[in-house]
Amino acid sequence: MADPYSTTDRTDVTALRRDLESRVRGTVALDPGTLALYTSDASNYRRVPLAVVVPETVDDCVAAVRTCAEHGVPVVPRGGGTSIAGNSIGTGVVIDTSRHLRAIERIDPEARTATVQPGVILDDLRKATAEYGLTFAPDPSTHSRCTIGGMVGNNACGSHSVAWGTTADNIVSLDVLLSDGTRLTVGSYDSDEQMRALAARPGREGRIHAALARLVEEYRAELRTAMPDFRRRVSGYALDRLLPEKGRNLAAALVGTEGTCVFVLGATVRLVQSPPARALAVLGYPDAPAAADAVPDLLGHSPLTVEGINSRMVADLDRHGSGPRVPLPEGGAWLLVETAGPDREGAAEAAERMIADLSGACRPQDALVVADPAHQKALWRIREEGAGLTQRTPTGAEAWSGWEDAAVPPENLGAYLRDFDDLMERHGRFGVVYGHFGDGCLHVRIDFELTHERGRREYREFMEEAAGIVVKHNGSLSGEHGDGQARSELLARMYPERLIRAFGEFKRVWDPEGLMNPGIIVDPLPLDADVRVAADTRPTLPLLSRTALAYREDGGDFAKTLRRCSGVGKCRRQEGPGVMCPSYQVTQEEKHSTRGRAHLLFEMANGEVITDGWRSEEVRESLDLCLSCKGCLSDCPVNVDMASYKAEFLHQHYRGRVRPAAHYSMGWLPVWARLASLAPAEAERATRLPGVSRLAKRLAGVAAERDLPSFARTTFTRAFRRRAARGGARTEGPRVVLWPDTFGNHMNPGVPAAAVRVLEDAGFRVVLPRGQVCCGLTWVSTGQLDVARAVMRRAVRALAPLVEEGLPVVGLEPSCTAALRHDLVELLPGPESERVAAAVRTLAGFLNEYAPDWRPPRIDASALAQVHCHQHAVMGFDDDRALIARAGIDGEVLDSGCCGLAGDFGFTEGHYEVSAAIGERELLPRVRAAGPDTLVLADGYSCRTQIGQGTGRRALHLAEVLARGLGER
Repeated sequence: MADPYSTTDRTDVTALRRDLESRVRGTVALDPGTLALYTSDASNYRRVPLAVVVPETVDDCVAAVRTCAEHGVPVVPRGGGTSIAGNSIGTGVVIDTSRHLRAIERIDPEARTATVQPGVILDDLRKATAEYGLTFAPDPSTHSRCTIGGMVGNNACGSHSVAWGTTADNIVSLDVLLSDGTRLTVGSYDSDEQMRALAARPGREGRIHAALARLVEEYRAELRTAMPDFRRRVSGYALDRLLPEKGRNLAAALVGTEGTCVFVLGATVRLVQSPPARALAVLGYPDAPAAADAVPDLLGHSPLTVEGINSRMVADLDRHGSGPRVPLPEGGAWLLVETAGPDREGAAEAAERMIADLSGACRPQDALVVADPAHQKALWRIREEGAGLTQRTPTGAEAWSGWEDAAVPPENLGAYLRDFDDLMERHGRFGVVYGHFGDGCLHVRIDFELTHERGRREYREFMEEAAGIVVKHNGSLSGEHGDGQARSELLARMYPERLIRAFGEFKRVWDPEGLMNPGIIVDPLPLDADVRVAADTRPTLPLLSRTALAYREDGGDFAKTLRRCSGVGKCRRQEGPGVMCPSYQVTQEEKHSTRGRAHLLFEMANGEVITDGWRSEEVRESLDLCLSCKGCLSDCPVNVDMASYKAEFLHQHYRGRVRPAAHYSMGWLPVWARLASLAPAEAERATRLPGVSRLAKRLAGVAAERDLPSFARTTFTRAFRRRAARGGARTEGPRVVLWPDTFGNHMNPGVPAAAVRVLEDAGFRVVLPRGQVCCGLTWVSTGQLDVARAVMRRAVRALAPLVEEGLPVVGLEPSCTAALRHDLVELLPGPESERVAAAVRTLAGFLNEYAPDWRPPRIDASALAQVHCHQHAVMGFDDDRALIARAGIDGEVLDSGCCGLAGDFGFTEGHYEVSAAIGERELLPRVRAAGPDTLVLADGYSCRTQIGQGTGRRALHLAEVLARGLGER
């Protein structure tokens, strides 16, 4: 259906662009690539903006909003774009404050306040205030990337609203801009006299206050009796905040208006004292309703939070190899109840007392108190990644938001959940309920069938019935994320007609022309319009059906694969554990985030904004800075695999065309290495001669700042066979296959040679696959998938007979090992490939599994260990941690993310600056700061190369360290 708020047909776009560009210092973009990035957020909806502005200063925001008013164009304020209701997309001008407006202008520890710009990331504010023992209390699960401006827009809450309330409860004042360019600072009225004095002021400010006074007077009865009085009532406008008994708080009334009334330029927020220590009581119940019944009693013990999780979330996290490090108590649903204390022991004692006081139906089946912060963090991860973990059902069907965060008073939660379960059963739907049980606010993703018209009709029917159940229990359609397009249409079911009229009048006080985020809350858009997954991809379906990779997790459906990204934006985090997404962390550009790339690929498939399919330069440019690190495969809650999508795109994009030089040089590295091995001394001298080296790098598309890879004077396989011929190899013991990857075989043969010593010391006889083999990785990463498939087919032919005999395969280069474990079955699906992939192990994984009683050499040393991205994503590092500990190494595993070299990426011309910046975020400074006796462990060739070229330190493979130890014992 046509968008009633679209101004495209009546806007002079050329004039709008000219005026914006002349007045705004930041970015003004109307190109297809940028528009495609902002067509959706973390919701089910998709709307194409007219333009995107990324302001550099607050003055840029003022100029952009005023310019839009002159042209009669709507404004859509946007923070991190992580909300799931569809309230940060629109057909007007999207103004993204998240990139540049990140200044924390003032922290006043005595007044316990902070003044911030709208784009400040929540975690950055919390980190800055922690110095004073303070924190900003609202803490949604997106705390690593959501912005304060976005939290103000949605009245964000998070887990600890039980103790400290919502954003509206923690706001002091707002610096706001009206659609006509009027700028105001609003807070709370001290008295009716102050309210009248402000109303008497001349000009727009006085008229606003006078209109608000009249509105409160006219609708006073409804504001006191028709608005559910509990903390998580987020739906609609909080006009009751203007009542005398609610503090006459105008700033709080504007919190949660979702950009429909004012543009937030800044906020002064209230800070709270952070408890010295916390403990986590984990209480097990048979199911979610039983857990909900216990909430009122738990609240009587004044906990900091009461959160609910369930067995499905735990199972999904465990399936991806990153589950909690502590066992959960018996049960099918659990409450995470946090208590505070002066120290760990005091917090734990408070939790134990609380559990002891529970009785009857409130008493859990089983309980556990966790005082260790690391263990608490592991448990909190289950809760925080719920949106991603519940996005697929056990059958693999897609599950969607929409009815995502309804809330009821906590004392009604058990009854509401039982009614909701009945609704789900009547509609034949599946969804996993979790969330903020202590505030009666529940999250759930449901297997709606939004890709066809009948499914969207059923979606509407479900939403309407669900709204009725919430109203029955005196609840709110939204308890956290706002109404957006998902729920605004249903507000008339929650509020009486006079309150709906009051909402409209309140909006018109601030925005009489209806330019601020139209279609949300007031005069709403239909909840079943603009559904993103229903976007018409029929013209591109043939394009999508001819993919080279199998996409096994999505049944071979590439369109379904592209719908994996729900937009929660974990890839936009600024710091913290994991790998994803290294290029975004240094560029801070949406197009260089995993989410941005996923949105561009989706729009490529849709064909409306990006119209040239696989030939798209917008998509190619975005993917150019993707390191193919595979971090998103494990770190993204929905396991987006951008490295594979990039390989697919490059394969299709360059089909029948000349490729970049680096694809022929670095992409074909195994071939060049083989040729170099025929005359290694000559090849080495040639690459070291300055003139030859410069020319070679220019021709090969290699960055001038990089040293070309050097080749060994003899290959590992040649030396291995010579050793065997001389009788120097072990001939007894169980056999194990050692994979001779290109990097170890041709460039660093000391690594596989060391591995042979270790494996033989552990009692094994090492064999190599026949012939010259390769995993195909370099062709995969450059998107030469036809060649990669042929190379992998040879690898399977070489390995399959050995695997059939029951032999395990040990890989030493993490990227090659991951290629055999993961990429192999995507390019060559079938039982034979699956058997080969299942037989592949890392060195540490093999030794821990097949030689648990082997005593590794004692190595009394400290070490810094850099985890290769592909190992992090595909195999994990737990086995290496265990083996390092068994060897007595005092090892610190760096949580520094990607090294920045990432195979061909860091060598390719034009990538050096980004590659180096990624390494300089943590890895290279940590290595430089390490003492001379500290070992630097890095199993990946890329990691060792980046460390060597960036610090001058030589990093070692774990096999080399163990082999050294064998020589000393």
